[in-house]
This record gives sequence, C-alpha cells and structure tokens, in this order.
Amino acid sequence: MAPAPVSASQSVLVPTYARAPVAFERGEGPWAITADGTRYLDFGAGIAVNALGHAHPHLVKTLTEQAGKIWHTSNLYGAPEGERLGRRLCEATFAERVFFTNSGAEANECAIKMARKYHAAKGHPERFRIITFEGAFHGRTLATIAAGGQQKYIDGFGPKVEGFDQVPFDDEKALRAAIGPETAALMIEPIQGEGGLRSVPARFLKLLRELCDANGLLLIFDEIQTGVGRTGKFFAHEMYGVTPDIMSIAKGIGGGFPMGACLATEEAASGMTLGTHGTTFGGNPLAMAVGNAVLDVVLAPGFIERVGQIALRLKQSLAELKDKHPSVIEEIRGEGLMLGLKLHTPNTDFVNEARAQGLLVVGAGDNVVRLLPPLIITEADVAEAVSRLDKAAGAVEASLKRPAAE
Repeated sequence: MAPAPVSASQSVLVPTYARAPVAFERGEGPWAITADGTRYLDFGAGIAVNALGHAHPHLVKTLTEQAGKIWHTSNLYGAPEGERLGRRLCEATFAERVFFTNSGAEANECAIKMARKYHAAKGHPERFRIITFEGAFHGRTLATIAAGGQQKYIDGFGPKVEGFDQVPFDDEKALRAAIGPETAALMIEPIQGEGGLRSVPARFLKLLRELCDANGLLLIFDEIQTGVGRTGKFFAHEMYGVTPDIMSIAKGIGGGFPMGACLATEEAASGMTLGTHGTTFGGNPLAMAVGNAVLDVVLAPGFIERVGQIALRLKQSLAELKDKHPSVIEEIRGEGLMLGLKLHTPNTDFVNEARAQGLLVVGAGDNVVRLLPPLIITEADVAEAVSRLDKAAGAVEASLKRPAAE
C-alpha cells in the first residue's frame, strides 16, 4: 500500500517538539531575526549554546577558513586542532585528559562509562552504580534519562537502564544511605538547568567531595549548561572550591556548533584504554577549530570578569522587577548569566508574553523561566530585556484580573 502524500503545509518532522510559531533566518549578536526582518532579543541563546551570540565575527571567520581546508578525517588519524583544544582545556581546568563528543548527552555517556570502567579496571566490576539527584537532567539517551531519573522522560522506552540511584536534592541522610558496595560515582549539576535553576549549596558539593574521597568514589560534575563562562567563572564548580574527577561539557564550548567533551583527571580516565570508547564525528576539524575560537574569546583577559559584572547588573534589575510584580514573580534564582524567574503563574504564559514583546526566554522545571543570554550582552541589552520582561509580567498580571469568562 502506497503511503499517503504529505501536503506542502504539513511538517514531515517527527512531532516531538512544541515549537513556537516563529522561525529565524539570521542573527546578529544577541538578536535573532526572522525572514521578514522582525528582531527578537535572544535571552535563550539556543538554551545556553550561543555563548558569543549570533554570527560572532571570530567564529564565522574561523569556521569559514576551516571549511575551506578539511571537514572530516575520523579518529583514525592525527587531530592537531583537537590536541590544541584539549591542551587548552586541561591548562584552564583540573583536567588531564579530554574526550571530544558531538553533544552533552554523549559527554555524559562518556562520563558514565569512564566511571564504570575505572572500577572494573581495578578489579571491581561490581561497582557500577551511580548516584544522581532528583530534578536532574543529563540527556535523552537511554542511559542519561535513567541517570536523570525523571519519569516523564523514561515512560514508554522499556525498562529503565540499570545502575542509577536517585536521591532527593540536598538530602545528606538519603545520600549517605544510598552509598553501598556497588556505588561507583556521584553525578550532579552544580546548578540544575532543566530542573529549575536550583543551585546546589556549597556545603553539599563539599560533602560530595568528602564522601567520594572517603569511599573511593568518583565525583562527576555535569557542567553542560553551567560551563564556559556562563556563571561568571569558567566552570561553576570554581565558585565553590570543589573539584570533580570527571566533568561533562557541551553547549557553550561550541558557540553554536555541535560539540561536547568529557574532561577527567589522569586517574579517573585510567580505564579508558585503546578501543574502549569511540565516536565517528567527535573531535572533527570543524568542531575543534570553532572550540578553539570560542576559547580565544572566553579566555581572553577580562572577559569572564566582565560576564560577572553584567550578570550582577541583570540580577539586581530582576530583583527590582520581582518587587514590582510580586503576584507573578516569586523568586530570582541562579548565578551569573544563568538566571531564572520562579513564577506564581504558569511559566508557559510568561514565555509566550515575553516572545510577544520581542524577547526570547526558555521554560524550565519547577515553573521557572530561564534567562540564558549570550555572554557578550551589554548594559543596554540588559536594560532592553528588563523593559520587555516588565511588559510581559504586566500582561500576565492583566490576564489574572480579567474575568474567567473573557
């Protein structure tokens, strides 16, 4: 039987996304622009991906030059730009080893495999379980949805992948009780992104490090959303003085180009020997060139410090906005340019009203709206965004006052 024809107006894409009724043709810095020229101030940045905004000149130049040289060779051969990017990441962090991937989910898969392999290589294959925390989001693969533990992502995909134990957020008693002879690692986001911009208390992160050291466990930080300057530090854990053994990164490191990485100490990566892991596209020349270009900007003297300064201005302005709209905004959350508005009203309504005002923001769990602007925003951009947020909050307030029959 022949398939039914698809009309020109009907999407052939698998309908797994609730797409907003807007599409963008180009971008300039913090602005996303539709085909008819309508400009939106982009405070979502592709969900914390476009760290340097749209069409950053240095990234465009680098990608164009690399595209004219070589795109792909595979990991069968040398990777000079990958070696350079890996060395720069190690020099700027705790890491001594890097494995490049195409996405954050793949970076987390590598981190999970690395933790299990570490213990297996030391003669303890029974130590494969990883403790994670309620509200976490670590990706959409079968293993990473099991790691995140959110039932809405697990339902319908067969039995949950074995080896992950969730405990309540910031619950020391439950955490200690969950550690057993099969535990291999603890895995956590220093600030939960999808989970609602919940910052893990510094004392709890320090406790995780102490428990790992005392029990021979590995500490994994998922810094996919918090990394590469997003919080006013190169990586969020630097704020707390707690160092992981393994760290997954993605999003901002590619500035919009798909890439991720798993960073680790020499010891944590010791089980990942020849043939134990691989990827076809990970570490390809295009991605490595762009990653190096991102670091050229983000690691330049004063850049991250400026992020912290502009973030403070934004957070202060949001606090004033909360005081002005107490019936809508309950709380300001987050760090740096990874901020959230915890709302009294449905966050989807606020996202829609903000878009109507020409401002792009992103929803999150726990009824939060995320503000994830490019790291290159100016004070003028902050003022403009807050003005549009003010109008969006006002529109939500007005809707609360309208009679239900309207």
